Amino acid sequence: MLVAALIAQLEAGPTVTHAAKDILRAARLPLLPRDDPSVAKDLRQVAKGRRLSPVLLIRGDLERAHPLVIADGYHRVCAAYHLEEDVQVPCRITPLDVLA
Repeated sequence: MLVAALIAQLEAGPTVTHAAKDILRAARLPLLPRDDPSVAKDLRQVAKGRRLSPVLLIRGDLERAHPLVIADGYHRVCAAYHLEEDVQVPCRITPLDVLA
């Protein structure tokens, strides 16, 4: 039930943007290297002028020490960072407590 609610919120939510460096920092994830197969694929797509799909995020909770969750698109965030760390990445974001 929680997963279905999260998916519904992500599908219905607006697309916003956040800097690639801020997404990685909030998720507490390391930067994948340029030669990672998925990152390299996304970098080739951007070089061809293609837009990448929005990243799907589940909001973290600082009070409970829960980091942001990148539900889909970690490799896209890393590819964007390699292009420019301040680049604005399209995202859809939802809180974890959608059932509350």
